[in-house]
Amino acid sequence: MIKLGVVGHPIAHSKSPLIHRQFAEQLGVAIEYEKYDIKPRDFDRFISDFFAGGGHGLNVTLPHKESAFLLSSPATKKVSLAKAVNTLSLDKSGEITGNNTDGAGLVRDLSDNHGVDITNKKLLILGAGGAVRGILPSLIEMGPSIITVSNRTMAKAEILKTEFETLYDLGIQPYEELGKDRFDLIINATSMGIDGQMPNVSSAVLAATTVCYDLMYATEPTAFVRWGQEKHAELAVDGLGMLVEQAAESFAIWTGQRPDTKLVYQSLR
Repeated sequence: MIKLGVVGHPIAHSKSPLIHRQFAEQLGVAIEYEKYDIKPRDFDRFISDFFAGGGHGLNVTLPHKESAFLLSSPATKKVSLAKAVNTLSLDKSGEITGNNTDGAGLVRDLSDNHGVDITNKKLLILGAGGAVRGILPSLIEMGPSIITVSNRTMAKAEILKTEFETLYDLGIQPYEELGKDRFDLIINATSMGIDGQMPNVSSAVLAATTVCYDLMYATEPTAFVRWGQEKHAELAVDGLGMLVEQAAESFAIWTGQRPDTKLVYQSLR
């Protein structure tokens, strides 16, 4: 039995247990996968206790991704650059290793499931926290022409620009200054959707062919997805597909087997 789980705060809404149990059934792997609602002050102790108690792997979600990075050994240079981890596992020596499958999951969902081409396109990312750190390296690899990061607190966007400058020349703008340029793909990476809100962004950033993608997901359309639909974006979708795709990447890290995602996505949707 492989002991797995997802840790976050809050975590009640998470579909990760259902997803991973379907993966395990599909591939004939015996797993135990639980939700853990852990406050930030208790995160370090929880991680230590989980792995000391026989845990094999964890998915990490808001608000712990940057803390998980600090507690683990980065598996790749991309993880070191992102400074955010969403998948924890043990290496052969028993050391806690951090991966980030968010970027790979996002790109796979956009390209394979929605037919969205990122190469040479203009991207706008709303937010500058751990979620953005996780997806930036994979988005940059796809060769977009422009990536603009917009955030309520510009200091965080400026830090991102500095830390990624050897890889890409990020543009940064506060929300209130957006509207002079239109974008092909707008990604909402803020956590405002938890409260049913979204950044105060002008609809002038939208073109007829713009794709709006919310990293958050919900049973009903998120505030950002509704905004995209109301403003006549070509496509407005939530992050359920990304959730499934990044989960498949995590499952492969833990078990060595990558499941088929399409049937799982369809059952959830």
